[in-house]
Amino acid sequence: MRNKMRLWENISGYLFILPALVIMSVFVFWPVGYSFYLSFFNWDYAHLKNPSFIGLQNYIQLFELNTPPPYSFLKALVYDGFYISISVLTLFAIYLLVDIVISRHVKILDAIYIFGITIFGLIFFKATLSAMNTLPYLTFIFIAAAVGLVIFKKHEFVSRMAGHFFTLFLISGAIYLTLRFAFPSNYGIYQWLDAIKESSDFIKSIWNTAYYVILYVPADIILALLVALFLNRLKLFKAFLRTSYFMPFVTSIVAISLVWQWLYNDQYGLINYFLSFIGISPVAWLKSDVWTIPTIAIMSIWKTIGYNAIIFLAGLQSIDKSYYEAADIDGATNSQKLTYITWPLLSPMTFFVLIVSVIGAFKVFTEVYVLYQAVPGPYNNSGLTIVYYIFQTFYTNQQMGLASAAAYILFAIILVFTLVQFRAGQKRVEYL
Repeated sequence: MRNKMRLWENISGYLFILPALVIMSVFVFWPVGYSFYLSFFNWDYAHLKNPSFIGLQNYIQLFELNTPPPYSFLKALVYDGFYISISVLTLFAIYLLVDIVISRHVKILDAIYIFGITIFGLIFFKATLSAMNTLPYLTFIFIAAAVGLVIFKKHEFVSRMAGHFFTLFLISGAIYLTLRFAFPSNYGIYQWLDAIKESSDFIKSIWNTAYYVILYVPADIILALLVALFLNRLKLFKAFLRTSYFMPFVTSIVAISLVWQWLYNDQYGLINYFLSFIGISPVAWLKSDVWTIPTIAIMSIWKTIGYNAIIFLAGLQSIDKSYYEAADIDGATNSQKLTYITWPLLSPMTFFVLIVSVIGAFKVFTEVYVLYQAVPGPYNNSGLTIVYYIFQTFYTNQQMGLASAAAYILFAIILVFTLVQFRAGQKRVEYL
């Protein structure tokens, strides 16, 4: 009798969701599955009635280059490996020096290492860089030295460094950029990618989309958190300001793009008008390829900052005040409260905002289409994103199979980023 009741309950539940499943199957699951099927066919305006199976050729065609790169990827990797290994060795030297100053205990081997890296390493840096054209294996000496140093040092020392991972990562990045500026080279992964992106529209779309994600996501999250902290402290006009910040998110992106098209105008735009007050000459926001992705990112941040701020504000109001009261008793400052109470307890909201922002950033399209009047940027495809490439390939060029392959590569990129974030979130996110 109990088994029959459970079976009837299960059937009843599935009957309730059956209409939604039917609609989802017709309008979501079937198109998604059929587009994956199409990605293996040569289906365009010339083969509408008889598409031919070509296997992975569409995926291969997306990454084919019109002109070969100026040098091999291996050479670019070797040069970047040299810069990175020197950056790591210099970082160890700085950390060893700080450790000696704090502990006030000078170790002979550590002192020799610091002296050798900071003096002799930098003196012979340019000479080694020049010699790598004929002796590329020199870079492996420095990579082995960096890896060997980590193995040689005691585990406790490396663990202490790992405790300051984010700070040391920023310092090593600053060292890398400084070396690149002080000892410039035409070889490197960035330079290699910058060269090949001009030989493939799809690779350029990935490049532009990645650039947009890097500009948009961190700035949007940080500014949204600051707005949420501001709204949380307000006593007056709180509801009005919440609504004001949230209004752009529910406004049509087409209407917003048209307004920002006027704001960005280099002759009578409001942005250049305000810049003139501080002595800055008019900027050709919509006519320069350098400003294409930044203009889109600025507009997108303005649109979504209110939504993310409301999410953070809900998280701030859910934090128990007893944490802050205990911190006040211990004499904690406002910055310490933010670092050790507010930010860790906001990790679930930060995780959600990060996931949504990254996925949304990879799907940017309408902003480019409206802001630049149905072209991917002012010239040279400077605003060509992955979704814009899919749209252009499907509707303009009518290459449905190639567009389907590009769509699934975008799906794979988003899936990888999402899985990485979920993996990292398991250790960082704290649910109360």
